[in-house]
Amino acid sequence: MQRVRKSASSTGTSQILFALPSLAPTNESMSEHVYKKIELVGSSPNGFEEAVKNALARAKKTVRNMRWFEVTETRGHIENGKIDHWQVTLKVGFTLEG
Repeated sequence: MQRVRKSASSTGTSQILFALPSLAPTNESMSEHVYKKIELVGSSPNGFEEAVKNALARAKKTVRNMRWFEVTETRGHIENGKIDHWQVTLKVGFTLEG
C-alpha cells in the first residue's frame, strides 16, 4: 500500500489517502496446472514428522508427480499410559499427466 497524498476534507480535518496495488491481471504468463488430491494416513512410533515421511515414501511407489501436501489431522495412540505411535492424515496433490 502506498501513501498517495494528504488532503483537507470539507470539514477542515486532514485525510490521508492510500492507493492499493492493482489486482488486475498482468502480462506475465501463469502456469495452468491441474491437480488431483488424495488422502493418506501415515504413522510412526517416533513422531509426526516421521509419520508424514512414511506416508509420502509409500505413496511415491505408485503415485507420480506429487507436488504438495497438507496435514489435516494429527493424533496419537496411547498404550499403557504412554505414546505408542503417532498418526497424521495428509492431503497430497499431484499433477495429472497428459
